[in-house]
Amino acid sequence: MASKIWRNYQLYLFLLPTLIYFFIFSYIPMYGVTIAFKEFKPHLGILGSPWVGFEHFERFFRSDQFWSLIQNTLGLSIYQLAAGFPLPIILAILLNYAKFHRLKKTVQTMTYVPHFISTVVLVGMMSVLLSPQLGIVNVIIKSLGSDPVLFMADEDWFRSVYVWSGVWQNAGWGTIIYLAALAGIDPGLHEAAIVDGASKLRRIWHVDLPGIAPTIMILLILNMGSIMAVGFEKTFLMQNALNLATSEVISTYVYKVGLLSSQYSFAATVGLFNSVINFMLLIIVNRTAKAFGQNSLW
Repeated sequence: MASKIWRNYQLYLFLLPTLIYFFIFSYIPMYGVTIAFKEFKPHLGILGSPWVGFEHFERFFRSDQFWSLIQNTLGLSIYQLAAGFPLPIILAILLNYAKFHRLKKTVQTMTYVPHFISTVVLVGMMSVLLSPQLGIVNVIIKSLGSDPVLFMADEDWFRSVYVWSGVWQNAGWGTIIYLAALAGIDPGLHEAAIVDGASKLRRIWHVDLPGIAPTIMILLILNMGSIMAVGFEKTFLMQNALNLATSEVISTYVYKVGLLSSQYSFAATVGLFNSVINFMLLIIVNRTAKAFGQNSLW
């Protein structure tokens, strides 16, 4: 082993900066997780703060907000996964079969561009478009004889607005991976299918989907592993007192109790709980995929 490393030491030297980066900025800070088991006091530091064991975990599990936070986080994540995961696959297949090159490039550009819009700008656009007075959506609704809808202030509409705006922003960008996977499929398989008289739908079902199935499975596992990690920025920007019943998720709750209320240990406890659940889901989904003979991360 040592001789192989020495023979290829140049490759390991190229890898070394990346390893150092992750060690310094990802692994060393993990020591800060210990404040979840302490009553952290800034003037005492992490080492000097007293241990309290699982006291903060018990407090979180017994709190009135525990189940609502879990329900809101899981509900938003599952909705986002169900709506957003299949669309890049469908879009990639449609673009792959597009006959007109110029049309294909135009659609690709139009669907990729929203990905580069910042979250702050996106939420601002939604506030304007969905405004109950001048928003184009409510203008159309009122022209049809209905009352305007308070999309940004209605707790029942929060999830749909959050999810479908995210689908619009990221679906085109997600197709890049699937288009690359489709490009790697042997053209001879399509030629053989055409000779056998297979229609486009049959070619998609029997050639394209099996060809990109490993990519789909890997991305599904990664998505399932972060199902409890609802993005903080967009959720917080869309959140207000009227939709708080469905918009309060774990990430926004950690911000409020940790930074606004200065309950550092309790916030670290909630964040650690969230990370542990994500890690367990990643392990379970990966093992399940492996047990069924599908591609897995390891």
